Formats: sequence, C-alpha cells, structure tokens
Amino acid sequence: MTLIKSISGIRGTIGGKSGDGLTPIDIVKFTAAYGSWVINKTQNKKIVLGRDARISGEMVNNLVIGTLQGLGIEVIDLGLSTTPTVEIAVPMENAGGGIILTASHNPKQWNALKLLNEKGEFINDADGKEVLEIAENADFAFADVNDLGKVVANDTYLQKHIDVILALPLVDVEAIKKANFKIAIDCVNSTGGIFIPALLKALGVETVYELYCEPNGDFPHNPEPLPENLTEIAKVVQAKRADLGIVVDPDVDRLCFVNEDGTMFGEEYTLVAVADYVLKNTPGNTVSNLSSTRALRDVTEKSGSAYNASAVGEVNVVNQMKATNAVIGGEGNGGIIYPELHYGRDALVGIALFLSHLAKEGTTISRLRSTYPAYHISKNKITLTPEMDIDSLLVKVQEKYKNEQTSTIDGLKIDFANEWVHLRRSNTEPIIRIYSEAENETVAENLANKIISDIKEILQLN
Repeated sequence: MTLIKSISGIRGTIGGKSGDGLTPIDIVKFTAAYGSWVINKTQNKKIVLGRDARISGEMVNNLVIGTLQGLGIEVIDLGLSTTPTVEIAVPMENAGGGIILTASHNPKQWNALKLLNEKGEFINDADGKEVLEIAENADFAFADVNDLGKVVANDTYLQKHIDVILALPLVDVEAIKKANFKIAIDCVNSTGGIFIPALLKALGVETVYELYCEPNGDFPHNPEPLPENLTEIAKVVQAKRADLGIVVDPDVDRLCFVNEDGTMFGEEYTLVAVADYVLKNTPGNTVSNLSSTRALRDVTEKSGSAYNASAVGEVNVVNQMKATNAVIGGEGNGGIIYPELHYGRDALVGIALFLSHLAKEGTTISRLRSTYPAYHISKNKITLTPEMDIDSLLVKVQEKYKNEQTSTIDGLKIDFANEWVHLRRSNTEPIIRIYSEAENETVAENLANKIISDIKEILQLN
C-alpha cells in the first residue's frame, strides 16, 4: 500500500492501514485539514467537488462531502466531472476552493484529492505545506449541529465548460464542421466518455467512433496515454479510416492524438501543435517544463517570441506563465494550459484548438506532425527503494558530468550540445523519472541507458 502526501494533495492506493494507504481515516483527516485551510485563508465556506469515474470514487466522494459538511462548508457537488471543469467551476461559483477526486493517470487501485485555491488553480508550495501541517497536528474544529454545511448537486458544468470553449475567438466551429472529420476516441472508461463526445458534437463533428466511453472506472488498459497503451485505438483509426484518434486520461487534463495511419502524433507534440496555432494568431511567449521537448522552443523562437522553461509540475508552469505573460503553455505529457480560458491543463480546450488548427491547415494530421522539428524523447524510470539516498545520487551523477551544462532547479538536467537528459524524483509515484531527448530515437535511448547504467554503477559502489 502507498500513501503520498505532497503539497499538491494526497494520493494513494485504496485500502490497508491508516497512514499506509488511502484509507477512510486518511481521507477524512486531509479533507478536514484542507477545508480548515480554506476557511482560515478565504473566510469562504464553499468548496466545489468533482470526481473521475474510478471505482473508489463514490466512497471517497461520500467521505469528503461528509467531512466538509462537518466543518460547516457548503459543497457544490459536480459529480462525475473533469479536473479542468472543476477548475473552471471554482471561480464561477465564487467558492473558496475545489477538490478533484482523481489519481489522474494512475491505475484503478489509486485515488487522490487534488486541491485548488479560490482561483481554481492548484495550491502552491507554501499553501500545501500549511495544509499538511494542519493535518499533522489535527488542527481543525468541526461545526455545531445548527451550522453544518449543505450539499448542492450541480450538473450544469458540462455545458458551461463547453460554452466557454466555443466562445473563444481561436475556436473555429465553422472550420471544424466544414472539415467533416471522422474521429475515434478512447476515454479509458472514465469521465472523458461523458465530456469528449459532447464537446465533439458541439464542435460539429458528426462521425465519432467511441472506444471505452462507459464511465464505470473499469480501465481496460493502463490509463496513462502512452503509445504502448494505445494499440486498440490505433487499430480502430485504421479500420474505420478515421482522420485522427483522440485519447485522454481519466480526469481529462492530458491529451494525445493518433495519426490517420495508426501511428502516434506524440504526446510531446500536442502542446507544440496547439502552441503553433495560438502563436500564428496571437503572438506571445510560451512556457513548458524542463522535461518537455525542445520543439516548443524552436516553434516559439521561429514566431519571434520567447520560450521559458519551468520546474516540473503544473503550479510551476502556471507561475512561470504568469511571470512571462505567456499566451500558451503546458507540459510535454499532453497538458495544454491556455490562459485565455483558465490556468490549468485542459484536454477539452486542447481538442477544440487542435481541431481548429487542423481544419484551417487543410492537411492530414500526419503531415501536420511532419512540419515540426523532429525530436525524440525517451521516457524511463527507476523504482525507488527505501535505502536510496536520491539527493546524494544526483550529486554524484552531476559530478560525473561536471563539464556539461547542468541545472538543479528541479532534480538534475544535463544539457549536451544536441541532446539533454533530465533526472527527477516523481511528485506522485515512488520513482525517479529519466527523460532524454535527441534528434534521433536511438541516440535518445542510448543516452538514457548510459545514465541508467551510471546510476546503477554508483549504487553498487555505495
């Protein structure tokens, strides 16, 4: 069993003993801490709640609602929803915060409480530490019987989210309709199965081939939208002669595409393509994290604007976007952040912008992909063990490559002339992520393998 307490929320596997897994006791404790923090910080006793479709969602939802009511907080319960929808709903409801019950791309045994501030954005480092401290000290007091919070069920935000997307100037519904796209979708049996078909219909897409759109939480494959998990939709795209495939993760904040020939567009290039479209219409700066492809930098600089990199993590990307007044940003995992709508990863707005771009270009998705710089990222990971001293390990790797350009803003990034490698501890899983990028797939793989070999050698010497 695993329980990960971080500044962005609490995530863990369902079951086990308190403190070892995400048990009812842990759910109540951290919900009470977050609810108390919202009241203390905003004097606002209203919180928006939404969840993905995973099996444990109803159980967690009931515990969270009861705990918030016990604190005297009014709960706006969106029910089955998406992460970006809850983010949009928080300011619309004038709430003090929001909670999304989702473990994102993690398998079905996981769940989590993702925590938002009053702007509908993920809480920052300082606020997260306050919440953890309140939880650690059990520093919360519950309301008297006459002051208990009420629950308001609200199912209007599917349409509200779609409406604000359709109102964006760069979303060209007429162009999308005219293109007459045939699209296959894989929503991994979560809430994308509710939201994506509704969005595509609103955008004028008449032919949609649905794969795993029943929101029952029974994930038919690993829900992380990586090529090895997307073999079935690739076959559907080919068999149906669809123009493209669309894939989202369980909480619909990550987005990737499948080309018309069944090959992968590449999740790293989701942001690159959407940024290309945005920059052609509204020139400005861009931001992605240190683990994302250099292609965004290239596309941005080609347009005459400036690119900046942030530490990994949505809140870090958002902070850098605000600091540099970026018009588009996100992460290489298929996360699109379009501040014209809101500061949060949003697959729904990503789909609308991408389809507008593809329709206006009047080309196939594979040809569109070929217009961007060809980089290859190798994504690897090493599972952590309790005896590993990760900080010491990274220092030793940095020492080995002291003649190269290195950055320790977030883990360790080593920049070589034509490629780079980034090593960092995951915020959500007990692993070290090792990302490498080069202009050639073999070079990227070899670089990753070289670093992994270095790490193993260092560990053996200890």
